[in-house]
Amino acid sequence: MYSETDLTSAIDAGIFTPEAVSRFRSHVALHRATPSADEESFRLLTGFNDIFVSIAAILLLVAVGWIGFQLGGALTGVDLDAVSSPDEFGLPAALGAFGVAGASWLLGEYFTRRRRMALPSILLLIGFAGGMFMGFAALLGAFAPSVAEQLGLIDPEQQKQLAGAGVIVVGVLTAGAAWLHWRRFMVPITIAVGALAVVSVAVGAILAALPDARGALNVMLLAAGVLVFLFAMRWDMSDRERTTRRSDVAFWLHLAAAPLIAHPIFHMLGVLNGDISPGIAVLVIALYLAFAFIALAVDRRALLVSSLVYVLWAMYALFQQSGAVELAAALTALVIGSALLSLSAFWQPMRRTAVRLLGSFEDRLPPTRQAAIA
Repeated sequence: MYSETDLTSAIDAGIFTPEAVSRFRSHVALHRATPSADEESFRLLTGFNDIFVSIAAILLLVAVGWIGFQLGGALTGVDLDAVSSPDEFGLPAALGAFGVAGASWLLGEYFTRRRRMALPSILLLIGFAGGMFMGFAALLGAFAPSVAEQLGLIDPEQQKQLAGAGVIVVGVLTAGAAWLHWRRFMVPITIAVGALAVVSVAVGAILAALPDARGALNVMLLAAGVLVFLFAMRWDMSDRERTTRRSDVAFWLHLAAAPLIAHPIFHMLGVLNGDISPGIAVLVIALYLAFAFIALAVDRRALLVSSLVYVLWAMYALFQQSGAVELAAALTALVIGSALLSLSAFWQPMRRTAVRLLGSFEDRLPPTRQAAIA
Protein backbone atom coordinates (compact mmCIF):
# COMPACT_ATOMS: atom_id res chain seq x y z
CA MET A 1 0.00 0.00 0.00
CA TYR A 2 1.36 3.42 -0.98
CA SER A 3 0.72 6.68 0.79
CA GLU A 4 0.27 10.15 -0.66
CA THR A 5 3.75 10.96 0.60
CA ASP A 6 5.16 8.04 -1.42
CA LEU A 7 3.43 9.31 -4.56
CA THR A 8 4.78 12.82 -3.99
CA SER A 9 8.25 11.37 -3.47
CA ALA A 10 7.93 9.46 -6.75
CA ILE A 11 7.07 12.72 -8.51
CA ASP A 12 10.12 14.42 -7.00
CA ALA A 13 12.30 11.50 -8.12
CA GLY A 14 10.98 11.81 -11.68
CA ILE A 15 9.40 8.34 -11.68
CA PHE A 16 5.89 9.67 -12.29
CA THR A 17 4.71 12.95 -13.75
CA PRO A 18 2.40 15.17 -11.68
CA GLU A 19 -0.28 14.75 -14.33
CA ALA A 20 -0.13 10.95 -14.14
CA VAL A 21 -0.39 10.97 -10.35
CA SER A 22 -3.28 13.44 -10.50
CA ARG A 23 -5.13 11.19 -12.93
CA PHE A 24 -4.43 8.18 -10.72
CA ARG A 25 -5.84 9.97 -7.67
CA SER A 26 -8.94 10.98 -9.61
CA HIS A 27 -9.41 7.42 -10.85
CA VAL A 28 -9.21 5.98 -7.34
CA ALA A 29 -11.59 8.64 -6.01
CA LEU A 30 -14.15 7.99 -8.73
CA HIS A 31 -13.84 4.25 -8.20
CA ARG A 32 -14.53 4.71 -4.47
CA ALA A 33 -17.23 7.32 -5.17
CA THR A 34 -15.63 9.76 -2.74
CA PRO A 35 -13.10 12.61 -2.97
CA SER A 36 -9.66 11.54 -1.80
CA ALA A 37 -9.66 14.22 0.90
CA ASP A 38 -12.76 12.66 2.48
CA GLU A 39 -10.91 9.41 3.11
CA GLU A 40 -8.84 11.12 5.84
CA SER A 41 -6.04 8.74 5.00
CA PHE A 42 -3.00 8.19 7.16
CA ARG A 43 -0.54 5.35 7.00
CA LEU A 44 -0.26 3.16 10.07
CA LEU A 45 0.78 -0.16 8.51
CA THR A 46 2.76 -0.84 5.36
CA GLY A 47 2.60 -4.57 5.96
CA PHE A 48 2.69 -7.21 8.67
CA ASN A 49 6.40 -6.57 9.00
CA ASP A 50 5.47 -3.29 10.70
CA ILE A 51 3.81 -5.26 13.50
CA PHE A 52 6.76 -7.65 13.68
CA VAL A 53 9.28 -4.79 13.94
CA SER A 54 7.08 -2.91 16.43
CA ILE A 55 6.91 -5.89 18.79
CA ALA A 56 10.68 -6.36 18.57
CA ALA A 57 11.29 -2.64 19.16
CA ILE A 58 9.04 -2.60 22.23
CA LEU A 59 10.85 -5.60 23.70
CA LEU A 60 14.22 -3.99 23.02
CA LEU A 61 13.22 -0.62 24.53
CA VAL A 62 11.79 -2.26 27.65
CA ALA A 63 15.05 -4.21 28.04
CA VAL A 64 17.16 -1.07 27.55
CA GLY A 65 15.07 0.82 30.10
CA TRP A 66 15.33 -1.95 32.68
CA ILE A 67 19.09 -2.44 32.16
CA GLY A 68 19.64 1.31 32.37
CA PHE A 69 17.65 1.46 35.60
CA GLN A 70 19.67 -1.36 37.18
CA LEU A 71 22.96 0.07 35.89
CA GLY A 72 22.01 3.49 37.25
CA GLY A 73 21.45 1.94 40.66
CA ALA A 74 24.89 0.30 40.55
CA LEU A 75 26.68 3.48 39.38
CA THR A 76 25.04 5.69 42.00
CA GLY A 77 25.43 3.13 44.79
CA VAL A 78 21.68 2.92 45.34
CA ASP A 79 20.36 -0.41 46.59
CA LEU A 80 17.18 -0.56 44.55
CA ASP A 81 15.76 -3.32 46.76
CA ALA A 82 16.15 -1.26 49.93
CA VAL A 83 15.07 2.21 48.78
CA SER A 84 13.19 4.08 51.50
CA SER A 85 12.28 7.22 49.53
CA PRO A 86 10.99 7.61 45.95
CA ASP A 87 13.54 10.39 45.42
CA GLU A 88 16.34 7.80 45.53
CA PHE A 89 14.96 6.22 42.35
CA GLY A 90 15.54 9.49 40.47
CA LEU A 91 18.99 9.01 38.98
CA PRO A 92 18.60 5.29 38.13
CA ALA A 93 15.19 5.99 36.58
CA ALA A 94 16.64 8.91 34.60
CA LEU A 95 19.41 6.73 33.18
CA GLY A 96 16.89 4.09 32.13
CA ALA A 97 14.56 6.66 30.56
CA PHE A 98 17.34 8.43 28.65
CA GLY A 99 18.55 5.01 27.51
CA VAL A 100 15.11 4.36 26.01
CA ALA A 101 15.17 7.77 24.31
CA GLY A 102 18.64 7.17 22.89
CA ALA A 103 17.79 3.68 21.66
CA SER A 104 14.59 5.02 20.05
CA TRP A 105 16.59 7.66 18.18
CA LEU A 106 19.16 5.12 16.94
CA LEU A 107 16.46 2.70 15.79
CA GLY A 108 14.74 5.59 14.04
CA GLU A 109 17.83 6.20 11.94
CA TYR A 110 17.14 2.91 10.19
CA PHE A 111 13.45 2.09 10.51
CA THR A 112 12.23 5.69 10.07
CA ARG A 113 14.76 7.44 7.84
CA ARG A 114 15.69 4.50 5.64
CA ARG A 115 12.82 2.03 5.79
CA ARG A 116 10.03 4.60 6.38
CA MET A 117 8.00 2.09 8.37
CA ALA A 118 4.86 3.78 9.70
CA LEU A 119 3.90 2.02 12.94
CA PRO A 120 7.49 1.50 14.17
CA SER A 121 8.20 5.18 13.47
CA ILE A 122 5.24 6.22 15.63
CA LEU A 123 6.26 3.92 18.46
CA LEU A 124 9.88 5.06 18.29
CA LEU A 125 8.78 8.70 18.42
CA ILE A 126 6.65 7.93 21.49
CA GLY A 127 9.58 6.05 23.00
CA PHE A 128 11.91 8.98 22.38
CA ALA A 129 9.55 11.70 23.61
CA GLY A 130 8.33 9.59 26.54
CA GLY A 131 11.90 8.68 27.49
CA MET A 132 13.00 12.31 27.44
CA PHE A 133 9.99 13.39 29.49
CA MET A 134 10.43 10.61 32.06
CA GLY A 135 14.19 11.22 32.22
CA PHE A 136 13.84 14.93 32.88
CA ALA A 137 11.01 14.28 35.35
CA ALA A 138 13.14 11.73 37.19
CA LEU A 139 15.99 14.23 37.45
CA LEU A 140 13.51 16.76 38.79
CA GLY A 141 12.36 14.30 41.42
CA ALA A 142 15.95 13.51 42.39
CA PHE A 143 17.20 17.08 42.78
CA ALA A 144 14.05 19.02 43.74
CA PRO A 145 14.30 18.23 47.49
CA SER A 146 17.92 19.41 47.73
CA VAL A 147 17.16 22.51 45.64
CA ALA A 148 14.22 23.35 47.91
CA GLU A 149 16.43 22.89 50.96
CA GLN A 150 19.19 25.12 49.56
CA LEU A 151 16.64 27.81 48.71
CA GLY A 152 15.11 27.55 52.16
CA LEU A 153 11.68 26.64 50.83
CA ILE A 154 10.02 25.03 53.83
CA ASP A 155 6.44 26.19 53.27
CA PRO A 156 4.40 23.51 51.40
CA GLU A 157 2.91 26.12 49.04
CA GLN A 158 6.37 27.31 48.06
CA GLN A 159 7.43 23.73 47.40
CA LYS A 160 4.35 23.28 45.21
CA GLN A 161 5.32 26.36 43.23
CA LEU A 162 8.85 24.99 42.82
CA ALA A 163 7.39 21.71 41.59
CA GLY A 164 5.18 23.62 39.12
CA ALA A 165 8.23 25.48 37.83
CA GLY A 166 9.99 22.14 37.44
CA VAL A 167 7.09 20.79 35.39
CA ILE A 168 7.42 23.82 33.12
CA VAL A 169 11.12 23.13 32.60
CA VAL A 170 10.43 19.45 31.89
CA GLY A 171 7.73 20.39 29.37
CA VAL A 172 9.97 22.89 27.59
CA LEU A 173 12.83 20.40 27.35
CA THR A 174 10.48 17.69 26.06
CA ALA A 175 9.02 20.05 23.45
CA GLY A 176 12.53 20.98 22.36
CA ALA A 177 13.48 17.32 22.05
CA ALA A 178 10.34 16.68 19.99
CA TRP A 179 11.30 19.57 17.69
CA LEU A 180 14.77 18.06 17.15
CA HIS A 181 13.16 14.71 16.37
CA TRP A 182 10.86 16.39 13.85
CA ARG A 183 13.77 18.11 12.13
CA ARG A 184 15.57 14.80 11.81
CA PHE A 185 12.82 12.30 11.03
CA MET A 186 9.70 14.27 9.98
CA VAL A 187 7.28 11.80 11.61
CA PRO A 188 3.84 13.49 11.32
CA ILE A 189 2.74 12.68 14.88
CA THR A 190 5.75 14.58 16.26
CA ILE A 191 4.05 17.99 15.90
CA ALA A 192 1.07 16.75 17.93
CA VAL A 193 3.39 15.43 20.65
CA GLY A 194 5.15 18.79 20.74
CA ALA A 195 1.82 20.62 20.91
CA LEU A 196 0.74 18.53 23.89
CA ALA A 197 4.07 19.28 25.58
CA VAL A 198 3.47 23.00 25.05
CA VAL A 199 -0.04 22.62 26.52
CA SER A 200 1.40 20.95 29.60
CA VAL A 201 3.93 23.76 29.95
CA ALA A 202 1.25 26.45 29.67
CA VAL A 203 -1.11 24.76 32.13
CA GLY A 204 1.77 24.02 34.51
CA ALA A 205 2.90 27.66 34.36
CA ILE A 206 -0.58 28.95 35.18
CA LEU A 207 -1.06 26.53 38.06
CA ALA A 208 2.41 27.32 39.41
CA ALA A 209 1.76 31.07 39.33
CA LEU A 210 -1.87 30.84 40.44
CA PRO A 211 -2.49 27.74 42.60
CA ASP A 212 -6.10 28.82 43.12
CA ALA A 213 -6.70 28.40 39.38
CA ARG A 214 -7.03 24.62 39.73
CA GLY A 215 -10.80 25.01 39.72
CA ALA A 216 -10.54 26.43 36.19
CA LEU A 217 -8.52 23.50 34.85
CA ASN A 218 -11.28 22.42 32.46
CA VAL A 219 -11.52 25.93 31.06
CA MET A 220 -7.75 26.01 30.48
CA LEU A 221 -7.80 22.63 28.75
CA LEU A 222 -10.71 23.73 26.57
CA ALA A 223 -8.86 26.90 25.55
CA ALA A 224 -5.76 24.81 24.79
CA GLY A 225 -7.86 22.42 22.72
CA VAL A 226 -9.28 25.26 20.64
CA LEU A 227 -5.77 26.61 20.01
CA VAL A 228 -4.49 23.17 18.97
CA PHE A 229 -7.54 22.81 16.69
CA LEU A 230 -6.76 26.16 15.03
CA PHE A 231 -3.14 25.07 14.64
CA ALA A 232 -4.35 21.86 12.99
CA MET A 233 -6.54 23.90 10.64
CA ARG A 234 -3.49 25.93 9.62
CA TRP A 235 -1.77 22.74 8.51
CA ASP A 236 -4.99 21.52 6.86
CA MET A 237 -5.54 24.72 4.89
CA SER A 238 -1.99 24.54 3.54
CA ASP A 239 -2.86 21.24 1.84
CA ARG A 240 -6.55 21.31 0.90
CA GLU A 241 -6.20 18.31 -1.42
CA ARG A 242 -4.48 16.29 1.32
CA THR A 243 -1.68 14.97 -0.82
CA THR A 244 1.37 15.78 1.32
CA ARG A 245 2.82 15.15 4.76
CA ARG A 246 1.13 18.33 6.01
CA SER A 247 -2.22 16.54 5.93
CA ASP A 248 -0.83 13.74 8.10
CA VAL A 249 0.45 16.33 10.59
CA ALA A 250 -3.01 17.94 10.66
CA PHE A 251 -4.62 14.54 11.28
CA TRP A 252 -2.62 13.93 14.45
CA LEU A 253 -3.15 17.51 15.63
CA HIS A 254 -6.92 17.10 15.24
CA LEU A 255 -6.64 13.83 17.16
CA ALA A 256 -4.84 15.70 19.97
CA ALA A 257 -7.24 18.66 19.95
CA ALA A 258 -10.48 16.66 20.00
CA PRO A 259 -10.28 15.26 23.57
CA LEU A 260 -8.99 18.61 24.84
CA ILE A 261 -12.17 20.20 23.47
CA ALA A 262 -14.77 17.50 24.12
CA HIS A 263 -13.85 16.19 27.58
CA PRO A 264 -13.67 19.54 29.44
CA ILE A 265 -17.02 20.64 28.00
CA PHE A 266 -18.86 17.51 29.05
CA HIS A 267 -17.06 17.34 32.39
CA MET A 268 -18.20 20.88 33.17
CA LEU A 269 -21.74 19.75 32.35
CA GLY A 270 -21.34 16.91 34.86
CA VAL A 271 -22.31 14.24 32.35
CA LEU A 272 -20.42 11.38 34.02
CA ASN A 273 -21.05 12.40 37.63
CA GLY A 274 -24.18 10.30 37.93
CA ASP A 275 -27.76 10.67 36.75
CA ILE A 276 -28.23 13.53 34.33
CA SER A 277 -31.41 15.51 33.80
CA PRO A 278 -33.33 15.41 30.52
CA GLY A 279 -32.27 19.01 29.87
CA ILE A 280 -28.57 18.19 30.17
CA ALA A 281 -29.03 15.09 28.03
CA VAL A 282 -30.67 17.13 25.28
CA LEU A 283 -27.86 19.70 25.55
CA VAL A 284 -25.26 16.95 25.16
CA ILE A 285 -26.98 15.67 22.02
CA ALA A 286 -27.19 19.24 20.67
CA LEU A 287 -23.46 19.69 21.29
CA TYR A 288 -22.76 16.43 19.48
CA LEU A 289 -24.75 17.69 16.51
CA ALA A 290 -22.66 20.88 16.59
CA PHE A 291 -19.51 18.76 16.64
CA ALA A 292 -20.90 16.81 13.67
CA PHE A 293 -21.33 20.05 11.73
CA ILE A 294 -17.73 21.07 12.51
CA ALA A 295 -16.51 17.60 11.54
CA LEU A 296 -18.35 17.81 8.23
CA ALA A 297 -17.06 21.30 7.51
CA VAL A 298 -13.38 20.55 8.18
CA ASP A 299 -13.65 16.94 6.96
CA ARG A 300 -12.21 15.47 10.16
CA ARG A 301 -13.94 12.91 12.38
CA ALA A 302 -11.82 13.17 15.55
CA LEU A 303 -14.34 15.35 17.43
CA LEU A 304 -17.11 12.82 16.80
CA VAL A 305 -15.02 9.96 18.16
CA SER A 306 -13.80 11.84 21.25
CA SER A 307 -17.31 12.91 22.30
CA LEU A 308 -19.02 9.63 21.42
CA VAL A 309 -19.01 8.19 24.95
CA TYR A 310 -20.81 11.26 26.29
CA VAL A 311 -23.62 11.22 23.75
CA LEU A 312 -24.03 7.48 24.34
CA TRP A 313 -24.42 8.12 28.07
CA ALA A 314 -26.86 10.99 27.47
CA MET A 315 -28.99 8.96 25.09
CA TYR A 316 -28.95 6.04 27.51
CA ALA A 317 -30.16 8.33 30.30
CA LEU A 318 -32.98 9.65 28.12
CA PHE A 319 -34.21 6.16 27.30
CA GLN A 320 -34.06 5.16 30.96
CA GLN A 321 -36.00 8.20 32.07
CA SER A 322 -38.62 7.58 29.37
CA GLY A 323 -39.37 4.16 30.90
CA ALA A 324 -37.41 1.86 28.55
CA VAL A 325 -35.11 0.67 31.33
CA GLU A 326 -34.41 -2.85 30.09
CA LEU A 327 -33.92 -1.81 26.47
CA ALA A 328 -32.09 1.46 27.16
CA ALA A 329 -28.63 0.14 26.24
CA ALA A 330 -29.86 -1.66 23.11
CA LEU A 331 -31.92 1.31 21.91
CA THR A 332 -28.97 3.65 22.51
CA ALA A 333 -26.65 1.46 20.46
CA LEU A 334 -29.28 1.15 17.73
CA VAL A 335 -29.93 4.89 17.43
CA ILE A 336 -26.32 6.07 17.66
CA GLY A 337 -24.98 3.24 15.49
CA SER A 338 -27.58 3.91 12.80
CA ALA A 339 -26.89 7.65 12.94
CA LEU A 340 -23.14 7.22 12.57
CA LEU A 341 -23.48 4.73 9.72
CA SER A 342 -25.89 7.08 7.94
CA LEU A 343 -23.46 9.93 8.46
CA SER A 344 -20.67 7.85 6.96
CA ALA A 345 -22.77 6.71 4.00
CA PHE A 346 -24.01 10.22 3.18
CA TRP A 347 -20.89 12.09 4.26
CA GLN A 348 -20.28 13.75 0.88
CA PRO A 349 -23.76 15.27 0.25
CA MET A 350 -24.08 16.29 3.91
CA ARG A 351 -20.65 17.84 3.81
CA ARG A 352 -21.47 19.79 0.66
CA THR A 353 -24.50 21.23 2.46
CA ALA A 354 -22.49 22.11 5.57
CA VAL A 355 -19.69 23.78 3.61
CA ARG A 356 -22.16 25.71 1.47
CA LEU A 357 -23.53 27.29 4.65
CA LEU A 358 -20.08 28.70 5.44
CA GLY A 359 -20.03 30.90 2.36
CA SER A 360 -16.65 32.32 1.37
CA PHE A 361 -14.85 30.12 3.92
CA GLU A 362 -15.43 27.18 1.53
CA ASP A 363 -12.29 28.12 -0.42
CA ARG A 364 -10.13 27.35 2.61
CA LEU A 365 -11.57 23.89 3.30
CA PRO A 366 -10.92 20.57 1.57
CA PRO A 367 -12.84 20.34 -1.73
CA THR A 368 -16.28 18.76 -1.61
CA ARG A 369 -15.96 17.27 -5.08
CA GLN A 370 -13.17 15.35 -6.75
CA ALA A 371 -11.74 17.05 -9.79
CA ALA A 372 -12.55 15.28 -13.03
CA ILE A 373 -9.86 13.32 -14.84
CA ALA A 374 -8.27 15.57 -17.44
